[in-house]
Amino acid sequence: MRTSSSACSQQRHSGFHTMSEREISADLAIIGGGLGGVAAALTATSLGRKVILTEETDWLGGQMTSQAVPPDEHPWIETHSSASYRVLRNRIRDYYRRAYPLKPGVASAPLLNPGLGFVSDLCHEPRVGVAAIEELLAPARASGLLTVLLDHSPTAVEMDSDNVASVTVTGSDGDRVHIRAPYFVDATELGDLLELGQIEHVLGAESREETGEPNAAAEADPRNQQAPSWCFALEYRPGETHTIDKPKRFEHWRDHQDSFWPGSQLSWTDLDPQTLEPRTRQIFDGDPADDSQKDLWRYRRILAKKQFGPTFLGNDVTLVNWPQTDYWEEPLINNDAGADAAARANARELSLSFLYWMQTEAPRHDDGHGYPGLRLRPDLMGTPDGLAKAIYVREARRIKAEFTVLEQHIGVEATAGRGSALFHDTVGIGGYRIDLHPTASGASYIDIACHPFQIPLGALLPQRVQNLLAANKNIGTTHITNGAYRLHPVEWSIGEAVGALVAFCLTDRKPPSQVRSESESLADFQHLLSTRLQIPLAWPDDVRRRNTR
Repeated sequence: MRTSSSACSQQRHSGFHTMSEREISADLAIIGGGLGGVAAALTATSLGRKVILTEETDWLGGQMTSQAVPPDEHPWIETHSSASYRVLRNRIRDYYRRAYPLKPGVASAPLLNPGLGFVSDLCHEPRVGVAAIEELLAPARASGLLTVLLDHSPTAVEMDSDNVASVTVTGSDGDRVHIRAPYFVDATELGDLLELGQIEHVLGAESREETGEPNAAAEADPRNQQAPSWCFALEYRPGETHTIDKPKRFEHWRDHQDSFWPGSQLSWTDLDPQTLEPRTRQIFDGDPADDSQKDLWRYRRILAKKQFGPTFLGNDVTLVNWPQTDYWEEPLINNDAGADAAARANARELSLSFLYWMQTEAPRHDDGHGYPGLRLRPDLMGTPDGLAKAIYVREARRIKAEFTVLEQHIGVEATAGRGSALFHDTVGIGGYRIDLHPTASGASYIDIACHPFQIPLGALLPQRVQNLLAANKNIGTTHITNGAYRLHPVEWSIGEAVGALVAFCLTDRKPPSQVRSESESLADFQHLLSTRLQIPLAWPDDVRRRNTR
């Protein structure tokens, strides 16, 4: 890693801190430390390349950690996923085995699930995900191959014709770092480099006329973005009072009803995502101690008391990421700093309003009202207020890619049940339903079956810019197919492919587009992925024709 001679040029003073400006360089600069960015860094450094990885929060891991969402995964995740993703999941389980007083039978279970949440076979605390990621990256950091800049957000992109020349990231303390590299990866949560570098991209929904997708919107609409959620962790302490201060707009959220929703969001009634029929689900279906229930409390539970020794955990802890916290009043991405900040603030207020409603007014399982014993766990979120460090992002800006994945490639109905498309340039696999949450344009759920799918290399490559690759929710999907490609293991696989591609391009001295267009180069790259890195590139044919849950 090289630091320029101007690295220590002083800019201004703020209290006792001297703002600084410096320049650093590496073989690859990854902007964004979510799962895609981490996987790209891990893969590129394993192939001997020097990497700079930046992250806007102080936790690596994105949706798994700073956004506090236990993994959403397909049914075959334990056997049909890349070697490194399985290592990550096993490191999380091993952390609990090493550090926590698990019951003997629990500790020896190969598929240890600390929270017994039923959304996934691995529901865990966000900070344990951070610990596992740090452990995976530790050798690369110690060897000098990896430099990590936490609390740094991208603020400028310098373009040189059809290439990114540099990216400037600014620290929470005001320090500015100019990063230069032959290759850059946009692994940000919102596709920030696309906007900063004026790189061609799509925001919101495409029209049905443009994509031909059966479930596409009639008209293109940049406001048609999936609702984000600001998640939080709760424990339930019956007989105690932990009621938060009433949010300023609590009455607005309690009394407001959107046209497509069956009532107020501060209610136990929501919509079935597939049928769009109203349904009622309580936080506890009967006795809170009855662990046989499949209620909201147990859906994303991250710590289950029954998994641990008798004196360790007084109460279960669950992660709230439910329809009541989906924020669709306005888009998350407005390309206006003030509007974007307001959207985040309002999303936080919605989540706190829902908590306050649960504590004070919610109909109880035993016919009373309010659960004042619901207590935030800021210690588990790593924040002062108990909400996650960052908002949970479901949709970002998306590159105009060399190849765009359509509903016709993966949807069960759109493919007439024949199975997902076979891509000649596959670089990984994934699986999940096409799962779209309501949007700021007033669109309701789109939740439809799709087949387990491949990740095409062309979807990771911008049409024009030669040395930038996408590695998060910003790849070449549509508004519709993003609903299947946005989940944890898919983002990880995208990052792996990108990190390996940069290492391959630097060795062969060929740009990514050439690797994709030349059959021999593409075959060599896919051989690297499937053999050395043990990344599956195709599903067994019988699985490819099945429906994802």
